[in-house]
Amino acid sequence: MEFTTLGRTGLRVSVVGMGCGGASRLGQTYGNSEAESVAVVRRAMELGINYIDTAEAYHTEEIVGKAIAGVPRDQIVLSTKKAPYKNDVPVSASELIAGCEASLRRLGIDYVDVYHIHGPKQDQIQHVLDELVPALQTLKEQGKIRATGISENFSTDTEHSVLLELFQADVWDVAMIGYNILNQTANRTIFPITQARKIGTECMFAVRKAFSRPDHLRAVLADLLEKGEIPADEIDLDDPLGFVLAESDARDLTEAAYRFCRHEPGLDTVLMGTGNIHHLETNVRSLLCPPLPAPVTERLQRIFAHAISASGS
Repeated sequence: MEFTTLGRTGLRVSVVGMGCGGASRLGQTYGNSEAESVAVVRRAMELGINYIDTAEAYHTEEIVGKAIAGVPRDQIVLSTKKAPYKNDVPVSASELIAGCEASLRRLGIDYVDVYHIHGPKQDQIQHVLDELVPALQTLKEQGKIRATGISENFSTDTEHSVLLELFQADVWDVAMIGYNILNQTANRTIFPITQARKIGTECMFAVRKAFSRPDHLRAVLADLLEKGEIPADEIDLDDPLGFVLAESDARDLTEAAYRFCRHEPGLDTVLMGTGNIHHLETNVRSLLCPPLPAPVTERLQRIFAHAISASGS
């Protein structure tokens, strides 16, 4: 495993992060038993992953808690989250603090390394800044969290507009950012800010179904072509992104997509999620591969330089 420093937090984290949400939620979505999901997290730690990300909304905190039981606390970096609204009602500062304390109980720990506000929407920005940021500072002062985090709602905000507004206040230690081959907008708008402020960065959406389902990728690319976001002379819909595999040693597009994000200078750790140990091992192997050949990376950057509407899902 390779490690890096998570921005200004000073935390040393694995470049591969174990995501416990997404479509799979450690396989809970697809029928995994609790024991099977616990085994996935434990195997991730055996492979050297020390960054584990969960959330109240994922309903996997207790699974993570069971997986890390007995592991020295200083050997893992834990991230969790709470949404700023519940059932369209704003979460108060006291509710955020109580939510953090509940997460700590479910995880079986005394403090969480990174505590995120989870995916705020446009009309929730002021509430986050006025009500919830002071609560995060209180949690920090109490020693219940080490770093303040913000995650974005990338599926509905593919141009990072909410994150950009929240960045007007320099109160974030860590940011969870949507980024992949099909949408590199963060490279132009978000990473200059995070790098200047030394905000730690976690990559989500590195791989979504567009990279594992050719028909879906074809549909996404056709939509981008119709919107004029990618050049028609660079895309062959009969062989979507076929040049990536033809001109590199990547075994498939999923591996290529992970490698593209892993070696993006603006990102510290790339999150991947699964409920299957073999899938986990394959993803880790992909993320520890060298960069794609420079001509392939440069072509992907050129093709998607103006793509703004796809998330990869």
